Amino acid sequence: QVQLVESGGGLVQAGGSLRLSCAASGRALSSNTVGWFRQAPGKERDFLAAISWVGAYYVAYYEDSVKGRFTISRDNAKNTMYLQMNSLNPEDTAVYYCAASRFSRTTNINDYDSWGQGTQVTVSS
Repeated sequence: QVQLVESGGGLVQAGGSLRLSCAASGRALSSNTVGWFRQAPGKERDFLAAISWVGAYYVAYYEDSVKGRFTISRDNAKNTMYLQMNSLNPEDTAVYYCAASRFSRTTNINDYDSWGQGTQVTVSS
């Protein structure tokens, strides 16, 4: 397994932006799918975005509610991935988790076998 550590969470006003980082150790992420999930109080952990190696290039895919606002990226040289979050609103308040999967192009939480500890994002109105 790979060890993942998130950072970059915090308190931001509605309409603001945050950039989350997820640093990996123990194994290179280059061939893995890496993704972001979030969990609000009293709710299930939901898929947000992921990026997979498909054929000869990386493909990013998003949950509909964050398309156009969130951007996932990865830097294999640093073994790190990112989630740029713009136009944040109070409904985005949650604990955000990064995760890695050996499966390609998956949004299924059960396909992800490595998880970070989570970072809190709070958006005030």
